Amino acid sequence: MNRKIDKFVVICDSLRSLHNVGSVFRTSDGAGISKIYLCGITGMPDTQKHERQISKVALGAQKYIPWEYVKQSWRVVEKLKKEGYQIVSLEQTKDSIAYTKFKPKFPLALVIGNENKGVKKAVLSRSDEVIEIPMRGTKKSLNVSVAFGIAAYWIGKFK
Repeated sequence: MNRKIDKFVVICDSLRSLHNVGSVFRTSDGAGISKIYLCGITGMPDTQKHERQISKVALGAQKYIPWEYVKQSWRVVEKLKKEGYQIVSLEQTKDSIAYTKFKPKFPLALVIGNENKGVKKAVLSRSDEVIEIPMRGTKKSLNVSVAFGIAAYWIGKFK
C-alpha cells in the first residue's frame, strides 16, 4: 500500500552518518515522504561503499523512496522555492519556533542538517520557516534522524 504525501520532500544537508541516512530513508517510507534530496557529503545508497551501512538501517526502504543527489543544498532550495514549495529547516536558532506551533503549507520541503554543524547558513537564509524541537534535559539536541522523525510525522498529519 502506497500512502505517499504528494509534494512532501526532505533535504538532507550533509549528513555524515550513513546510519542516519538509512534511518531517514526508513522513516521517510513510514511518514509518506515523496522524495529525498541527498546533498553535500551525504552518502548515497547506490554506491557499494555506502549501500551496506545504509541498508542495515533502512531495511530496503532506500529501494522505494525516490531520491536525487545534488551537491549544494541551497540549489535544491532555490529550485523548490520556484516550484512553490514552503522551505522549512529543522534547526535551533534565535528565531526558530517550536515545531508544534508550526502550521505547514504544501508543497513542503523539510531540511535537516549535519550532525555537528546543523543546517548551512545559505539554506537557513533561504528558509521560509525554521522550526525546532524544545529540549528539556541537559543535552541541547536530538539525533538528526530522531528529530527528523518527530518533525516529519508532525508535518504529515496536516496533509
